[in-house]
Amino acid sequence: MPGPRGIRGGAKAKNAKATILRLIKYLFKYYKVYLTIVAICILFSAFSGTVSSLFLNKIVLLISEGLDKGYDAIYADLLGVIMTMIGLYVIGIASSFIYTRLMAIITQGFLNKMRQNMFGGMQSLPIKYFDTHTHGDIMSYYTNDIDTLRQLISQSIPQLFTSALTILALVCYMLYLSVWMTLLVFVGVVAMALVTKKVGGNSAKYFVKQQKSIGVVEGYIEEMMNGQKVVKVFCHEEESKKDFDKINEQLYSDAQKANKYANILMPIMGNIGHIMYVLIAFIGGLLILLNVPNISFSGQVISVAIVVPFLNMTRQFTMSISQVSQQINSVVMAMAGTERIFELMDEEPEPDNGYVTLVNAKIDENGNITETNERTGVWAWKHPHSDGTLTYTKLAGDVRLFDVDFGYVPDKIVLHNIDIYAEPGQKIAFVGATGAGKTTITNLINRFYDIADGKIRYDGININKIKKADLRRSLGIVLQDVNLFTGTVMENIRYGRLDATDEECIAAAKLANAHSFIKMLPEGYNTVLSGDGSGLSQGQRQLISIARAAVADPPVMILDEATSSIDTRTEAIVQKGMDRLMQGRTVFVIAHRLSTVQNSDVIMVLDHGRIIERGSHQKLIAEKGVYYQLYTGAFEME
Repeated sequence: MPGPRGIRGGAKAKNAKATILRLIKYLFKYYKVYLTIVAICILFSAFSGTVSSLFLNKIVLLISEGLDKGYDAIYADLLGVIMTMIGLYVIGIASSFIYTRLMAIITQGFLNKMRQNMFGGMQSLPIKYFDTHTHGDIMSYYTNDIDTLRQLISQSIPQLFTSALTILALVCYMLYLSVWMTLLVFVGVVAMALVTKKVGGNSAKYFVKQQKSIGVVEGYIEEMMNGQKVVKVFCHEEESKKDFDKINEQLYSDAQKANKYANILMPIMGNIGHIMYVLIAFIGGLLILLNVPNISFSGQVISVAIVVPFLNMTRQFTMSISQVSQQINSVVMAMAGTERIFELMDEEPEPDNGYVTLVNAKIDENGNITETNERTGVWAWKHPHSDGTLTYTKLAGDVRLFDVDFGYVPDKIVLHNIDIYAEPGQKIAFVGATGAGKTTITNLINRFYDIADGKIRYDGININKIKKADLRRSLGIVLQDVNLFTGTVMENIRYGRLDATDEECIAAAKLANAHSFIKMLPEGYNTVLSGDGSGLSQGQRQLISIARAAVADPPVMILDEATSSIDTRTEAIVQKGMDRLMQGRTVFVIAHRLSTVQNSDVIMVLDHGRIIERGSHQKLIAEKGVYYQLYTGAFEME
């Protein structure tokens, strides 16, 4: 399972090759031209960084020639070599400047597009996804995982490309000058590779563990911040500190091991480079003294003109190898983070095979329904048929469930043989213990989940034929847990219908009984809310949510324990707003307080996913069954 935040503990990318290839494909999809320029600039930069050894060889040869013929004979050639070197270094500096600037544009632009793709894809995911994934884990896609991707694109990939080109150029030139000296360098390379595999591998392993521990610590801090009132009420401060110390100690342990290996890697690599430098100098001098025949493509004998450039190339070579090994940790974490990002993007969107849509309509004196682009307050279902004809059905709010079975997982059915008949304008109430299936029924009407068996018809149409967006547009919902968004009060009310005018929003607030308290806010309807409306009381927040539902003007309303978390006085105010909202609509009410459902047309008592009683309040009281016992307090709802 994923940790609370960040990369899965101890995990690496399952298929690093496929992940990097897909990442490169995405990069070239958006920035093909820029990346081509970057590759050319890196090529020039790497070439200019290694070319000094080539010219150093030429300079030493010219100086040796000057000792024999006099310096006047070599002056022009020596000046030409030096000016060429300066020109190449200027090109290298300009190339580095260009590609670093372009990589900044590519990196931030690419991350922007990835976040857009992630968020856009997330909006199409089914509710089931959010019910089965922690919010902290989902947030980590946009924070920790995106950050590892940023490091990979902006730092690791350019550095690896530059180092690879540098190593390739150095190997070619070393072989050109001397095979014997090159083999000596390769001995040091083998030693570096072994060290990188051992030390770097352990470092990468613990860096991934560190990421998991960071996630656990962040998750715990977030949990404590949200539950600070509970912590203080029950005097749990010391226990919280102990729990934090425990997980913080684990983070310390993982981070200490990760950085221990990471910090000793570079000094070890550096010392191996120093040893190679000394060996090249010593053995090179020995080869010169012994006049050992050279094997090379240049045709030069082993001399100072070869040994001196080799010393410079050895230093460059070891630095490039060290830079590659230094990127191992970033690449390992980035591959795991990138794979998680692609997993989110690859999540199956919510399927929708519906073809019946909701349209504005007009009804003439003969009852004929026609579609219109104007908002008339009358809605109709537009139903295309296989023969090319269209039929229109007035949206009335007739909702019926026939023998419905449902389970969140196939092998565990939670609703059994549910039959409900809600005629337009009726108020249907669900009562029963927590877990009895009340909210599940409303989730099925919304098609947040699809039924396992049976049928649900809306105005005589199977809801599977209705496009989900149009189905949900016809339904209003007021929940127990109110979600307000950062923005003004007016914007939060308009969330119910984005094309609503200010006057319509104010009328909805008056209908919801919210107008009076909104006018008393510092800026009235323009008061900016933040932190989920933290400056408002629970009742005020609930009234705004009712106004939000009212401005949508839906024919069917779902009220899911909308007054269960507020006091009795506030409940009376909220209830008045809900009563106005419910007039003339089909309403499904879920309530623990039975006083709020007495005036319902039908009350359904659920127990373990089955409807065990149904009828009006008077009928159920007269039957003296479960509802009677609940109402009279013979046993608790739970």
